[in-house]
Amino acid sequence: MYFVSTGGRAPKTDLATALFRGLSPDGGLYLPERLEPLSPAVLESFRGAPFDQVALAVAQHLLGQDLAEEVLERVVREALSFPVPLAPLGPGRYALELFHGPTCAFKDVGARFMARLMAALRARGAAGAERPLTVLVATSGDTGSAVAHAFYGLPSVRVVVLYPWGKVSPLQERQFTTLGGNVTAVAVDGTFDDCQRLVKQAFADPELSDLDLTSANSINVGRLLPQVFYYFHAWGQLPEPPAELVISVPSGNFGNLTAGLMAKRLGLPVGRFVAATNVNDVVPQYLDTGRFEPRPSVATLSSAMDVGNPSNFARILALYGQDLGALRADVLGAAYDDEATRAAIAQVFAATGYVLDPHSAVAWLGLRRALEDRSAATGILLATAHPAKFAEVVEPVIGRGVPLPPQLAACLGKKPAVVRIAPELQALRALVRDRQARASRGRE
Repeated sequence: MYFVSTGGRAPKTDLATALFRGLSPDGGLYLPERLEPLSPAVLESFRGAPFDQVALAVAQHLLGQDLAEEVLERVVREALSFPVPLAPLGPGRYALELFHGPTCAFKDVGARFMARLMAALRARGAAGAERPLTVLVATSGDTGSAVAHAFYGLPSVRVVVLYPWGKVSPLQERQFTTLGGNVTAVAVDGTFDDCQRLVKQAFADPELSDLDLTSANSINVGRLLPQVFYYFHAWGQLPEPPAELVISVPSGNFGNLTAGLMAKRLGLPVGRFVAATNVNDVVPQYLDTGRFEPRPSVATLSSAMDVGNPSNFARILALYGQDLGALRADVLGAAYDDEATRAAIAQVFAATGYVLDPHSAVAWLGLRRALEDRSAATGILLATAHPAKFAEVVEPVIGRGVPLPPQLAACLGKKPAVVRIAPELQALRALVRDRQARASRGRE
């Protein structure tokens, strides 16, 4: 498979180059050059199949010409060794639980697959494999912990996690600030958008061009592709193929929705998606008005979605050839404030006993809206994080405690280590050079 840039000014490239480069030389994001649909027979094989079997079939369809079957089997087996169940929320309504991995968030799927894919390609002798690799990642919450855990302990790899100081939940912060070793947690005095900007500036910085830098945000196609897997898995777990399927995606940087739209191109039988956001609603506003107007992000209860200039929207526009009408036909935009989010958590718990985290609650609201005039449709929301990660929001709303999963409890007794910097490229440049120098000397 070849990959092309959304910027349109860079030559197409192969998997290894796109994966390790992260960002295209023209500043664009990589997308597969073509997305050939899966055959009906392969789709039918997903009915009732386990997640890893579905993931391997889709991975082979996408990457089978780049990697040997046994390599892909090992990557999938090691990366996706946890369940992704479909939980009922009422007749024809389901939550796809993507939070059973090591950090209890959907980003475990993409981060773990990407880390092991990189390891496989470096073992195969990809260009620069003998030199230390620095992974730069900006996080508004779950990405940091997922990426940090996915790459933790891998040889010749250093991870630098940038996050907005004081703007992620305490438990999320503990997950990536307590690892140490080859993981450096960097608190930026600013917003997530500042963190994302710094990562992009670092890739374009001529003073860092001699270093091996890559990204593990969803701007990296290695994070994006595996997110396609669980859309097919969700469809395959339904009791029977629905007459119409609607999927609601809680959206911040829009990588998850991009993966869903790619799955549709690959043959996923889905009628419509919901781009469900909090008040950082630049994409729903674009769908309403045709104007994309990025703005500074606003802090909300669903902090991982506090993104005012979502990078992956460029991929969505490229997939649809800038055709607003075609995009509107496939995607409904919906935005909700914190009051509505709390109310949704309370309502779903009272009606079903199911506990939603704030992000999944936004997805529930979007799904409910989309199904108002589609009562016969089947609806799935992506439950992207375990509610215990947002206990300070959820517990007062439902009036009871949320048990902490063992993988989350493990980080509470560890001491965090954080480097704090100004939201300036010069500060990040100095830190990256220091960490890369330490890696080259074989030091932690």
